[in-house]
Amino acid sequence: MKKRKFGLVLSSVLAASAILGACGAKDDKDKENDNASTGDKNTEEAFSIAMVTDVGGVDDKSFNQSAWEGVQAYGKEHGLSKGNGGFDYLQSKTDADYDTNLNLLLRRDFNLVFGIGFMMADAIEAIASENPDNHFALIDAEVEADNVVNVLFKEQEGAFLAGVAAAKMSKSGKIGFVGGVDIPVINRFHAGFVEGAKAVNPDIEIQVKYTGAFDKADLGKITANSMYSSGVDIIFHAAGATGNGVFSEAKERKAKEPNANVWVIGVDADQYEEGKIDDKTNVTLTSMLKGVNAAVVDISNKAKNGDFPGGTTLTYGLAEDGVKLADSRGAIPEDVQAVIDEYKEKIASGEIVVPEKVEK
Repeated sequence: MKKRKFGLVLSSVLAASAILGACGAKDDKDKENDNASTGDKNTEEAFSIAMVTDVGGVDDKSFNQSAWEGVQAYGKEHGLSKGNGGFDYLQSKTDADYDTNLNLLLRRDFNLVFGIGFMMADAIEAIASENPDNHFALIDAEVEADNVVNVLFKEQEGAFLAGVAAAKMSKSGKIGFVGGVDIPVINRFHAGFVEGAKAVNPDIEIQVKYTGAFDKADLGKITANSMYSSGVDIIFHAAGATGNGVFSEAKERKAKEPNANVWVIGVDADQYEEGKIDDKTNVTLTSMLKGVNAAVVDISNKAKNGDFPGGTTLTYGLAEDGVKLADSRGAIPEDVQAVIDEYKEKIASGEIVVPEKVEK
């Protein structure tokens, strides 16, 4: 700056001050915007997650609901809100929605997207290939991709315990299994249930029916009606929202005949409330819990911390507390529970290896 006249100098200083003041205000505003974009995490960039349900729906009281609970738990842990930049889900009404929903979440810039269920394998594989810089997690199936982590559970181990409980508690000597779609994950439930029941009662009669759907409660109810009418007194379902119909049928029968030995073993989440008739009566014997919610939180935190296990398969069984039976709230007596616990220890230690398919 040339010092020719005091008036010129003063004018220049005032002009510079105005410019600096404007820049300062802009910098402050930018900082405010940066902080606002990260919610309550100050200057830490939020790591957002979202999921796409299968056709069972987010409120299926089972598999999808458990996954959504995990997504919400992660969001709460990190102070995130539902929506862009936080956590969210999209619901699939049919399998034709899988690709569309996955792409919609990618366009909304979620850092990690979960595909819930075996039926989503093809969609995840295709979209992961088209978007190599994005991260995905696939529950209950496997695809080969460096940007996808596959999550499996040893359903057969938890179902084995359900089979032990059913065979020990049955008064008729007849129990039933209601599956959804005939796919490997449901086959593991089926195989474990049969193995567990046969382990404690080789003569037990086991009726098996696959409904072909995870979202048809009416099919579940019709199937349960047929089984209960034939003398079956305990049904284990692995059918998503279709299993809600099994509960409906059991509750109707129990309400009409309070002394009837009619029970349902729930799946994936604790379905005690689903079996409730009144404050004193409940048809839920127990539920085979599957730690989908815990797996979602675990993988999300790994990815957030820069340890995304892409290209690998994580498997959760009894030893990893990935599957187990829910508290029976007194429906299962102590002597039967002792037998269940004994088998649990043998499976967790590797003494018993439960097959993934029914041996024919």
